[in-house]
Amino acid sequence: MKRFNLEMSVGLFMVVGLLAIAYLTLNLGGLELFGGDYYKVSASFNSVSGLKSGARVEIAGVQVGKVAEITLVDDQARVVLALKPEVKIGSDVFASIKTQGIIGDKYVQLTPGAEEDYLKDGGRITETEGAVDLEALISKYVFGKVE
Repeated sequence: MKRFNLEMSVGLFMVVGLLAIAYLTLNLGGLELFGGDYYKVSASFNSVSGLKSGARVEIAGVQVGKVAEITLVDDQARVVLALKPEVKIGSDVFASIKTQGIIGDKYVQLTPGAEEDYLKDGGRITETEGAVDLEALISKYVFGKVE
């Protein structure tokens, strides 16, 4: 009987430990099991070079969402942004693709406008600026084709 109690307490301890590790992994890794509570807006860019699904979406340096999907539509990259429900962006918001540091990850920066008419789920951002191609800029400079 004592052996059974010892085995049960060790087993229970292991289960609690594994649940704690799973909880910490999900929270610290920023993973979501059920997709989270977001609303989605889309934007079209000429170039999204280096941008990946899951990348950050920021306003004033604060993460307000993530890139949900990137597809090609009519020779332009269509980026779907998943934004937190408490974040309200006006219909004249400006979206640009930026790089963290010189060779860092790409992210989408939103610059709010003055419009008080907010975008809703399924809305579209019309003012965009694509990613800067650093390799092309360097090659133009090296080979003397800077204008």
